[in-house]
Amino acid sequence: MKKIIPVLLLLSVIFALAGCSKKEYELALITDIGTIDDKSFNQGAWEGLEKYAKENDVTYKYYQPTEKTTDSYLTTIGLAIEGGAKLVVCPGYLFEGAVYQAQDQYPDVKFILLDGQPNKDYKDFKINDNVYSIFYAEQEAGFLAGYAAVKEGYTKLGFMGGMAVPAVIRFGYGYVQGADYAAKELGLTSLDIKYYYTGGFDATPEAQAMAASWYQEGTEVIFGCGGAVGNSVMAAAEAAGTKVIGVDVDQSSESDTVITSAMKMLSNSVYDGIKAYYGNEFKGGQVVTLNVNQDGVGLPMDTSKFSKFTQADYEAIYDKLLNGDVIPVTDKDAEDASKVPVEIATVNIVG
Repeated sequence: MKKIIPVLLLLSVIFALAGCSKKEYELALITDIGTIDDKSFNQGAWEGLEKYAKENDVTYKYYQPTEKTTDSYLTTIGLAIEGGAKLVVCPGYLFEGAVYQAQDQYPDVKFILLDGQPNKDYKDFKINDNVYSIFYAEQEAGFLAGYAAVKEGYTKLGFMGGMAVPAVIRFGYGYVQGADYAAKELGLTSLDIKYYYTGGFDATPEAQAMAASWYQEGTEVIFGCGGAVGNSVMAAAEAAGTKVIGVDVDQSSESDTVITSAMKMLSNSVYDGIKAYYGNEFKGGQVVTLNVNQDGVGLPMDTSKFSKFTQADYEAIYDKLLNGDVIPVTDKDAEDASKVPVEIATVNIVG
């Protein structure tokens, strides 16, 4: 009997350790290859998820795919679900194909998809009741950024977008229209905007060289709208002693050259989506576009480096968007940036 007791104790310890080693995480975020401190979509989404989890004592974890492919994203989603995930956040349009498949494979799991709608090769669009798809009114964020830049005193602007996908186009069109609107209010007679898409979302020597040439030619501020493309613009601005407008999240900490950022309120929308899930009000099967009316876009005035554009100025133009007094155009309203309706601005498409 004495020999049996130690064996039983040992077995109980082993089983206890085995049980402890398999911790489950209810909330999961899948990164798009990058890290959760990328100053972009991953970070914004992660901040919202983490905030809710900490406030409500919910377990959470992020998973990083090994490749930038739909198969890799789908595999990583599977790993998160094996790890106990009940809700998975997928930040960005690159997840559209993976979520399209995952919504059928894991019907009991909820998905929040940012900036995308589940589809197969952009032909078969389908959204199940376990998917909440969130878009943002980028044209409004871009409008606010362009308006603020001109109100701040800049009259020679640049827009350097990444790939010409709808979201980037909307940012650019809004930027052009906002700058023009401010120019009219100020009674300006001229406003120059250089406009270019790099074709990708990476920081490259070519993008930095082009930004440097724009600054050398007199451009005072460039809206770096394309992920890491903004880092190329910032590097050029640092060398030239000029200014940059960031994108998606508050990029003020990235460089002293960043005067403001055209933000999607990623953190807020993820937080609210998770809160709705735990409140049994998950907005499954819905595709929504969050604008100023839902606090979906805006400028980070607390960290913006303005000397002339005030909080009162911001609130006044924000209210005009809220009330529908100003309705910025979208990617569907103009063939290219030169066709955006303006009165003062001259848009010079580069390349």
